[in-house]
This record gives sequence, structure tokens and C-alpha cells, in this order.
Amino acid sequence: MISRCQITLVAAVVTAVTLVAGCVGPPYVKPEVDTPSAFKEGSPTAYVGADEGAWQPAQPQDAALKGKWWEVFGEPELNALEEQLNINNQNIAQFFQNFMAARAQVGIARASYFPTVTAGPSATRTHSSGALGSGVTTTTGGTGTGTSPGSIASTSGNTFNTLQMPFDVSWEPDLFGRIRNTVREARYAAQVSAADLENERLTEQASLAEFYFQLRGQDALQDLYNETLDAQRKSLQLTRVLLETGIDSPEDVAQAEVTLANTEATAVGIATNRAIYEHAIATLIGKPASDFSMPVKALSTPVPTVPVDIPSKLLQRRPDIAAAERTMAQANALIGVETAAYFPTLDLTASGGFEAAAIKSLFTAPARFWSLGASASQTILDGGLRKATVRQYTAQFNADAAAYRQSVLTAFQQVEDYIATVRVLSQQIERQKAAVAAARRFLDFATSRYETGIDPYLNVITAQTTLLSDQQTEVTLRVNEMTAAVQLIQALGGGWDVSQLPSDAEVTRQNVATR
Repeated sequence: MISRCQITLVAAVVTAVTLVAGCVGPPYVKPEVDTPSAFKEGSPTAYVGADEGAWQPAQPQDAALKGKWWEVFGEPELNALEEQLNINNQNIAQFFQNFMAARAQVGIARASYFPTVTAGPSATRTHSSGALGSGVTTTTGGTGTGTSPGSIASTSGNTFNTLQMPFDVSWEPDLFGRIRNTVREARYAAQVSAADLENERLTEQASLAEFYFQLRGQDALQDLYNETLDAQRKSLQLTRVLLETGIDSPEDVAQAEVTLANTEATAVGIATNRAIYEHAIATLIGKPASDFSMPVKALSTPVPTVPVDIPSKLLQRRPDIAAAERTMAQANALIGVETAAYFPTLDLTASGGFEAAAIKSLFTAPARFWSLGASASQTILDGGLRKATVRQYTAQFNADAAAYRQSVLTAFQQVEDYIATVRVLSQQIERQKAAVAAARRFLDFATSRYETGIDPYLNVITAQTTLLSDQQTEVTLRVNEMTAAVQLIQALGGGWDVSQLPSDAEVTRQNVATR
């Protein structure tokens, strides 16, 4: 269809285009950030004067965080819930599909590398009008045949077929890297989406662990109130007995009844908080709250020693920092896309095919037709549009660089905050245990003196209230310690690192992975 000469010409043009082609735009360089040599709150000097046995972070080589970081808590029930979350959480599913869409965008961008080929076969059968003759009518007389000028011809017209098999090819060579930078931008966007997915996964996992320990804290409070209510009921019974014997007064009985009623009212409210945490856990693991329940189990998990690595490793472990860095690379590629608009574009076109009146002759040599063409375009005047657009994307890159540095600073702050929080809470708990023990001795002493008639029942109420308050504080501190440990692990990036981010080849691959 196209001669060897034309093929040679096309090959020469393509070769020339390849040699001329270049890539414009600034090279991407990841900005430097200042990183301290160690976390201040994790250094040994931060624990000088701390109680013996107070929490300290583990050395990374002793207990490095793995992918299933929640297993450091040693809670089989939490482990099972986290596994369900990784499968059924709908927020994670949404971010995963966003990543799949971003991967598809890479394929869309790569399609511009290749020519576009279209085919449009057609078949028509046409009948021409018989009234479009020469305007002369043939007449037959007795002695011969004649014609009358201006009369309508009696011919019936012609019928003919047209069969076509055309092909069209168009291609825009990537002379100055517009397509290449577009593909890079799509790849980096897909990597941003992958990092966002991992950040969302970590966020949901941490939320589940926090809700789990909050719920167990409510169970511990419920046990505490049950014990307190038992003691107060016994005290009320005692005051009634003493009233009957004439030792006690009606006022003491009334005080015991009021104290018991107030404690019962507060204990009922604990069930509300527990239900809220249970419903939140059900939603996280993708189950209707109406069909999910957890057995009562008091909080007994000790806070684990969390390995804290050097700050520079944090840049490799946080998915949000990885997303911020890939966002910069994406913005840099967009600068290259817009810079390419300063240069001309070249369009190569070719068309050809077969055309005949009968199918038997459609694919023969005489039925061939073809054409080759090339066109170039260049914007001469745009009122500063290209220049302003490049400035816009350059400013966006600088903004993304600032956001990246801020993400790093925020990460350092969060790690320092939660190291200090866990450390201080562990010391508070030790002191609170001593306060609870002292309050219990106070209650025993006040009860003994009341039973022997030395002190009034008001002293017992005061001692009971003090003990209950101190025990509540201890439970609250323990829950806060566990949630702070979860938040510290989240601030350290969980068990993720940047090596798990999909490479350029992985986000370009066309086969779709499954969750």
C-alpha cells in the first residue's frame, strides 16, 4: 500500500525526531532537612531521677517494630480485631481504590507515547437518478426515430457499490519531554496515593488500638465501681444495724443511702461510654454496631517498651512524610510539563486503505490509496500565559517543599511528645499506686473506728470517696499510658518503611493487585 520509499521517509523522520527530542524542566532534587542526632526525650539523661522501673524506650536492635506492630501489646483479642480491620475497613478500601485509580492514570499518560491508529470500514450501495440525463428524449414515429431537445430522458439511472477499508495513523513525538514529564507526574501521583493509603491504614489501626484500650479501661472502671458498691452496701447494712441497737443515728443511715445512690448513678454511666467504644470498634472492622459485641475484660496489659530509632530513620518510616516528598516530585514534573509549552509540537499523520466497487477487488493493488503528512505548531503570542503557568507550578513546588519540611518537624515533635508522655505517665502511675494503698489504709482505719463507735460515719464516707477517686485516677492514667504508647508507635510510622512504597515499575504495571 505504501511504497518502500515512503516507509524509508517515515523512518528517517522518526529517527530525526528521536535525535532532536529532549526533556525540559528542572531536575528533581529532594530538599535537605535538619535532623537531630537523637531524640531528646529518649536519651538516658531524660530518665535521671525517675522511679525505678519507670518506662524507657527500647533500643531498636532489641525490638524493632514490624508490620504487625500491635502484637507488641501481647493482646490476642486486639490482634484478631486488627486483622479484621485490615480486610474490612471501608476507609482503607476507599483509599485503596483511589490508589488503583491513580495507577490507571499512569496508563492513560503512557498512551500518549504511542501512535493512534483508527479504522473505519464502510460499504454503500448507490443508485443515481435517471432524470439527470442530457435533456433529449428519444421518440419513435411511423417512418423512423427522432429526438426532441429539452425533453426528459427515459433512462433508469445507474446502481453501483462502494467498499472502503481506510486506516488512519497519527502520532505526536515527544520532542521536549511533555509526555515524559506527564508520565512522571502520574507515577509520582500514584506513589502519593500509595503513601496516603498506608497512612490511612496506620491511622485506622491506631484508632482501633486506642478504642480497644479505652473500652478495657471502662471495664476496669466497672469492676472498680462494682467493688465499691459492694462495700457501700455493706456499710449501709451496718449503719442500719447500729441504728436499731441505738448506737448509730438516722443521719448516718441517710448519709450511707445518699452515698450508695450517687455511686450507683455514676456506675450506670460507665455502660454508656463502653457502648460507644464498642460501636466505634465495630465500625472500624466493617461490621454493623448492632451485630457486634465484646466480652467484659478488665485492663491488664502492661505498657510495652517501644523501640525508638535515630531521628533520621523517621524520614524513611512515616508514610505521611513519604507522601509529602512524592508530592514535591509530582509538582516538579508539572513544571517540566508546562515548560515544554514554550517549544513547538510536531504531528505526523498517515492514512491509507483500499477502495473498490466489489469485494473481490477490494484488496488488490489498484484499490490502494494513501497519504502522508506532517505539521508543526508553535504559539507565537499568548499574553504571558505560559510564563505565568510556569511561575504558578514553581510556586506550588516551593509550597510543597515547605509542607514537606513542616511534616518532618511535626513528626519529630510528635515522637518527642509521646516519649515524654509515656515516661511521665509511668511515673505518675507508680505514685498513684502508692496513693491508692494509702487511701485503702485510711478507709480501713476509718471503718474500724466507726465500728467501735469512736468516729462518726462521715469519716467512712470521706475515706470511701477518697479511695474511689484515687482508684479512678489510677485506671485513667493506665488507659492514657496505653493510648500514648499506641500514639508513639503511630508517630514512629508503625511497622512501615519507604522501601514498601511502590516503585515506578510497580505503579506502571498494568495488572491490578488485590488488597
